[in-house]
Amino acid sequence: MPIPTLPGITAQTITSPRITTRVLFFGPEDGIPVLFLHGNASSATYWEEIMTMLPAGYRGIAPDQRAYGDADRAKKIDATRGMGDLADDAIALLDTLGYDKVHVAGHSLGGSVVWRLLADYPQRFLTATVVCPGSPYGYGGTKDINGTPTFPDFAGSGGGTVNAAFAQRMSEGDRSLDNPQSSPRGVMNGFYWKPPFVPPREEDLLSSILAAHVGPEDYPGDHVASTNWPGVAPGVLGPTNGLSPKYVGDYVQRFITAPHKPAILWVRGSHDLIISDQSLLEFGTLGSLGYVPGWPGMEIYPPQPMVSQTRAVLDSYAANGGQYQEIVMQDTGHSPYIERPDEFNGYFVAHLGAK
Repeated sequence: MPIPTLPGITAQTITSPRITTRVLFFGPEDGIPVLFLHGNASSATYWEEIMTMLPAGYRGIAPDQRAYGDADRAKKIDATRGMGDLADDAIALLDTLGYDKVHVAGHSLGGSVVWRLLADYPQRFLTATVVCPGSPYGYGGTKDINGTPTFPDFAGSGGGTVNAAFAQRMSEGDRSLDNPQSSPRGVMNGFYWKPPFVPPREEDLLSSILAAHVGPEDYPGDHVASTNWPGVAPGVLGPTNGLSPKYVGDYVQRFITAPHKPAILWVRGSHDLIISDQSLLEFGTLGSLGYVPGWPGMEIYPPQPMVSQTRAVLDSYAANGGQYQEIVMQDTGHSPYIERPDEFNGYFVAHLGAK
């Protein structure tokens, strides 16, 4: 069953030279385009409320990204390219729709795609907004603000770090709250926003999670054994491996030094448990709290300073001629635009005018 859409949102199947997928639209066809990129274990559905709040004269565009929702299941993510496949998919969609320059907004994994877009295609964007984005250095396996690897094989990042029971229950369409630590509903309500908040469209957002493509070639992807703690290192397929710092390459430096620098709005939740300097889904934090045995200690494997890494990279972006604004939305978690849409929209709409 298709996930219902809000009034005014239309869903179309769009085929670009790279992928066929569901794309949500809102606003006049000749409006100023705003591209919305969703996060991990979700789909374009997560952006609908903000799309419907766009000012008159704007056109919202939100695709289901590769490995999620109604994207072509035969198309896999080559994680050795980092977020490259998803960035190239976004550009191919814009080309197919006939858009040369757009505003872009990305949440979580979508924010990681935005970093890559601003390194590879900066001239295509009027402004950029990142909401609780992954660190530009990737997720897991680094130990300081410069993104220094904890181990040469980036152990503790990639597909092997995802709770296998959570992924299995996603694949089974499990909507229950049994064993909430692995229940998709429990994880969503415990980590995607700050409890006790529950969104009005809880069922649709849960359906969006359950629509992810699950398996060793998709979410969470494959992994390899490691002699380094915690015993797993990244594989080569799927979005979680694509987020590994192993595959970041030189794009952070290219992002910082790109000749065209759109203004960036960085919004994060004060109580985000996923993207944080003490993330509860990252092995450095979990080890330091005693949840994973064998932790080698703070000097070897500290918690990844995700927020501090992002701020350091954006400071360098600004020092090289760019500009950014950091907004911390109080009493919100990993999805402040869902938790407090009116407050978020005030920051967002103001930023859209900062061309």
